[in-house]
Amino acid sequence: MKAQTWDLAWLETHCVDLGMENAWRGVETQYIAASMKLVDSLEEQALLEQLLESSKPPAAQSATAQHYLLLSPFRYFPQHSSRFRPAQQSGLWYGSSTLSGACSEIAYWRMRFIQDSAGLVAGDELLTEHTFYQACVRGRAINLMAAPWVQLSHLWKHASDYSATHQLAAAATAASIDWIQYESVRAPSCALAAALTPDALFADDAALEQSRQEWICKATRDKVMMINKRGTERFEWGE
Repeated sequence: MKAQTWDLAWLETHCVDLGMENAWRGVETQYIAASMKLVDSLEEQALLEQLLESSKPPAAQSATAQHYLLLSPFRYFPQHSSRFRPAQQSGLWYGSSTLSGACSEIAYWRMRFIQDSAGLVAGDELLTEHTFYQACVRGRAINLMAAPWVQLSHLWKHASDYSATHQLAAAATAASIDWIQYESVRAPSCALAAALTPDALFADDAALEQSRQEWICKATRDKVMMINKRGTERFEWGE
C-alpha cells in the first residue's frame, strides 16, 4: 500500500459502511457578542445580522434539508489547512466520539492561534465562547484505526505534515467516500470523524438543540481552560 498514490478501485475495496453515533463538534459563538458592540438597538442588531448573512458564501448543497450547524463548515474556505483539508479549500465537518476529544481539538487550535499571532505577546489571554453539539456520521468510510490503514498511522497522525492525509482525502472524495474515521493526535485512542460531504451527517433539529451546550474558553500560549456555562463540566489542556 502506497501513501502517496491511491488507486480508486483499491479504495473502493478498502472502505466500509460505518457510523459514529452522537459525534461532538465545537464551534466558536463569539460573533454575536462582537456584533452587539456595533449597534444601539435590537432592530439594528437584526439588520446587521441580515447584512452579515447575505455577505457569506452560499450554503453547501445537501440531498436533504439540514440544520445550519451541519452545513456551515462546507461553505467557507479557510486560509489555514487542517488534517484532511488543504488551505483555501472548502471546509470539512470534524467531530469527536467524546466531548473531551472535541474540547481537545478546540484547545489545540486556540493555543495555536495565540502562538501564531504576531500581535499577541507572552501573558496575553484569549477569551472565547463555544457551542458544542452532537450529530451522527454515517456512510461509506475509510477507518484509519483499522487494518490495513493503521499500518500507516505514522502518516495519519503526524503532528504538522498533512500532505499524506490531504492526498488521501482528495482520493476518497473522488471515490465518493463519505467520511474518514481516525485517531485523535490531541487525545490518543479517541476516534474522530472527518465528514467529506454534508450528506454524511444526520441530526434532526430537536435532537441537535437538545444536545447543545455553551462553553467559555480561556487560552494562553501554554494552557487552555474551558467550562460549560452551567458550571457542571470543566476541561484543561496544556501545562
